[in-house]
Amino acid sequence: MSLITVTSLSIVGAALLVLHGDSSRVTGAPRGDLPSWRQTMVKDFDVPAALGAVGQVYGPDMRGYSGFTDSSGYGTYTPDDVLSVHDGYLDFYLHHSNSKPRVASVIPFGYTGQTYGRYSVRFRYDSIPGYKIAFLLWPASDDWNEGEIDWPEGALDGSLYGNSAIKGTRTSNGMQFDPADKKYSEARPGQWHVATIEWRPGLVRWFLDDELVDQTTKPKGVPNTPMRWTLQAETADDATDTFPATDVSGHLQVDWVAQYAYTP
Repeated sequence: MSLITVTSLSIVGAALLVLHGDSSRVTGAPRGDLPSWRQTMVKDFDVPAALGAVGQVYGPDMRGYSGFTDSSGYGTYTPDDVLSVHDGYLDFYLHHSNSKPRVASVIPFGYTGQTYGRYSVRFRYDSIPGYKIAFLLWPASDDWNEGEIDWPEGALDGSLYGNSAIKGTRTSNGMQFDPADKKYSEARPGQWHVATIEWRPGLVRWFLDDELVDQTTKPKGVPNTPMRWTLQAETADDATDTFPATDVSGHLQVDWVAQYAYTP
């Protein structure tokens, strides 16, 4: 496992290659600062961990939630049946067991979070009907009214999108999101991609392989309190008792994750 704190520009050339090159082809985790972004942590999954051992090898936050029902109400967070590390990847094995879809959600850099930042992840996913991902920034306070930033989010048999919950808009019906209309990316099952969130005062932008996918339009609605990064794999928004089907399974793999602080 590589978990580092970087405070210099000693390897900035490699980092800039990731920023401006075809990052879907970059297999090594980026190291070093970028203009306006100071790299604070990197995690590269180079130490194997069997099913049930990820928390022992990488720390308890890498197990994330356990025993809780997921967002749709049909899946169960069961990290020790889902998560492993092998061949340099964190592997989410999404499947049915004991009549329940088994899912997982990990917090790669802990629960404290930070205010503003840049977050990059290299990942791929099988086509797994009935399951989805939501890689998101969630308020460290757990107060949803402070907002939420999602990218990438979407069904694992299709494409992905980003959006941001507008702070202060929570009602009994949920939150308002910006942009109001989803813009789907070019991500597809079976392909490696690098997804990046750039969150700064008044603006969130979403990139796929260094190409801008979308951004927020309401500066006053952008979250401005500490948030933690969560890599969430769960059942689809339209899950039912029979969807996902019991014979459907597949893998979501994460090669590396990197976090930066905003330094204008």
